[in-house]
Amino acid sequence: MGADKANPPSAMSPDFPPEAPVPSPCVSLCKMDPDSGLCEGCLRTLDEIVQWSAAGEDFKRAVWVEIRRREQQIQFD
Repeated sequence: MGADKANPPSAMSPDFPPEAPVPSPCVSLCKMDPDSGLCEGCLRTLDEIVQWSAAGEDFKRAVWVEIRRREQQIQFD
């Protein structure tokens, strides 16, 4: 997925060091899939995208966990 090209593998893990800010999963490929309700670039829901900038680190880590789960469920061509 495009996210792997934009961030180093260590930044993609939901297990970021507690002192490190959680990076945004945005890869500037913003297109919502009408069937899944997920952004095709970062695999976030619209609600997750909207909440991101004001969210705490725990929320952001939880979103990364969901992104990783979603990646495992999606069939990529």
